[in-house]
Amino acid sequence: MTTFQRNGRKLSYEEQKKIDIERFEGEIYYSDRYYDDEFEYRHVTLPEGLRKYLPHPIRIMAENEWRGLGIRQSPGWEHYMVHGWRDILYLHNLSFFLLTPMVSFMSCIAPEPHVLLFKREKDYQTKYPFGKS
Repeated sequence: MTTFQRNGRKLSYEEQKKIDIERFEGEIYYSDRYYDDEFEYRHVTLPEGLRKYLPHPIRIMAENEWRGLGIRQSPGWEHYMVHGWRDILYLHNLSFFLLTPMVSFMSCIAPEPHVLLFKREKDYQTKYPFGKS
């Protein structure tokens, strides 16, 4: 972890976080949207330099928390899941592999807390052009 100093003074956690967000926000990856009958989804991957600001233990974050990490999305998105091997298999319709011991083992040791899954109501921006009250 790089610690910056200004005028010989060590920066506070919040000052350092702000600098890191400005430095790494261009490296945040936003997936294309994907859909089911009810919701649209996307995943957002945080770069290495911002992962240290994720909550510990990892949990579902409120909107002000994920926006506070530099994530920029239009209104209506909610963080609903933390990504892991089990989720990769589910998203790719490979859930039958979950019955195997190896996959169950991998889902325990290889979570990806830096991949945040979001959803919002399908056609949100059309239904609520001025936001949801």
